[in-house]
Amino acid sequence: MSKPKNPWDQGNPDRLYILTTGRSSTDQDLKLDLVTLIVARSETDPGLQPEHAAIVRMCDYPLSVAEISAYLTLPVSTVTVLLTDLLTNDQVEARPPVPVAALPDVRLLEAVMHGLQNL
Repeated sequence: MSKPKNPWDQGNPDRLYILTTGRSSTDQDLKLDLVTLIVARSETDPGLQPEHAAIVRMCDYPLSVAEISAYLTLPVSTVTVLLTDLLTNDQVEARPPVPVAALPDVRLLEAVMHGLQNL
């Protein structure tokens, strides 16, 4: 039994070239990595290409670049170019991921949980 291919992995790079209008990288100095969170700033615009519109619709709540790439079944490099377009047009916003130091201490949460259970 053969492994199913992703829609973009069919040996034809034309689709990815068309999606990114031939750009393989961005001119901007935007730091988008796999864990950068993307959230929509507006509703979808009827003039957007389908992939741009899909990103704006799915980012009602923050999604990482890696999640967007997985949902669209597109390579991260292609999604990064699409996201740069949307960021330039202020249709989405990039947020850094939550730093580990900002997360609550697990031991403290466990202590509170055990204290509540003992009540």
